[in-house]
Formats: sequence, structure tokens, C-alpha cells
Amino acid sequence: MEFKDRRVWITGASSGIGEALAVAFHEAGAKLILSARRIDELKRVQTLCGGEPNTRIVPMDVTNAAELPEKTQLALGIFNGIDILILNAGITQRSLTRETDESVYRRLMEVNFFASEAMARAVLPSMLAQKSGHMVVISSIAGKFGVPLRSGYSASKFALHGFFEVLRAEEEKNGIHVTMVCPGYIQTDISLSALRGDGAQHAKMDPGISQGMPSAECAMRILQGVRRAKNEIIVGAKRERGLVYLKRFLPDLLARMVSRHG
Repeated sequence: MEFKDRRVWITGASSGIGEALAVAFHEAGAKLILSARRIDELKRVQTLCGGEPNTRIVPMDVTNAAELPEKTQLALGIFNGIDILILNAGITQRSLTRETDESVYRRLMEVNFFASEAMARAVLPSMLAQKSGHMVVISSIAGKFGVPLRSGYSASKFALHGFFEVLRAEEEKNGIHVTMVCPGYIQTDISLSALRGDGAQHAKMDPGISQGMPSAECAMRILQGVRRAKNEIIVGAKRERGLVYLKRFLPDLLARMVSRHG
């Protein structure tokens, strides 16, 4: 797959991996639709990506189900369709299970799972009509195995895998491909807005994230995997990628390692 003139809609495009993906797709010649809540930040990223006419913004709160049909029709109308949907909007967590309020779990599921499945189902009919489409879902290494202090985050990412693997199995024959992306530690601000057990922001930069892979490098690896239509892309340091294989082949060993880490 080449990206020149491909119509790409990215959620969570105002910072982090979403911003890096926007820049990478722009440099590859794609036409972009950028969505997030923060209009000023969206405009900043739009400028980085050359501005109009080939980069447009559709501000939205992905958890607002009532506005989703209108926003979807707006996005579909900008370039007369969507070729690649990047479901990147998300939020994480830093709290022990026993100390986490139920409202935090519901917030994590709303942002990380329900928003993505709803957007995918909203865009799917148009992709089926054009007999092609590629959905790229930004999950996490924490969607492959449970990580301490992230019980709700891991659960929401596990849910993404279940839903989108079924969607792939159902619609691949109709021209719809799904790529699951599992980043490890990537240099973004995600830990600053992580939810504590009471719902307040963590407001701290985690050392692992600050020392992680640059978001631009992460974006380029994602583009390489999307270009090859991979089903799954694991992005991160060698050690992080190795943990995924430990989960598959030596799950008991991984469980002991993760418990010690927690």
C-alpha cells in the first residue's frame, strides 16, 4: 500500500502518537482529517501537516455518542470517503485495583473501547460500499498481558483486541483490513493525564515513558506495518517486544516477572 492521496482520519491527533502519525502520513502524501477535543492543538498539528486543503480538522469528543453520526458524515464528506481510519484516542491509569473507583473503570472503557468500536461501526458502511478500507487500532503492550497499576487500561485494550479481531474475521473478505498496534514505552505525555484511583490526573512523567522510543520513530514503524497490511504491529524496545513472546511461550515466567515489577 502506498499512501499518496489516501484519505486518512486520525483520532487523538493533537499530541503524542496521533500527532506523529499525522506528520508521517502527511510526509507520505496522504490527505488528512485530524480529530481531538483541543482545537488549538489540532490547528497546530494541521499547520505542521501543510494546512488546507489536504489537512482538515474535525474537532470532537470521541465519547460523545450523540454527535458521532454528524461528525462521521462531516469527515466522510471532506474527501468523499475514508481509506484509513486510525483509532488512536486513549487514556491510561496509575492505581491499584483495590484503590480504583468504579467511575475510573467506566471512563477508561468509554474512551479506550466504546469510542473506538462506535467510530469503527460508523465508518464501516462507507468502507463496505467502496469495497475497501483499513482500520488501524492503537492498542498497547498492556493489551497483550496485564500490567500492575493498569487494571482498567489493560482491560480496555484487551477488549479492543477481541472486538477488532472479530471484525477482521468477518469483513476481510469484503475488503476491510484491521491492524492492531501495540506500543510499549513511547515518548508522549500520556502518563501526565493518566487517571489515579480517585479520577484525578497522575500529573507525572513516568521514567519508562520519558526514556522510551521517540514518537516519530514509533509512527514510522506503524506506517511500515500498515503499508504491509500486517495484522499486528508490536512497537517498542527489544525487551518490551520480548515480553509479548514470553506471554505466548512462557506465561508462568512472565507472570512471576510482572508480579515482581508490581
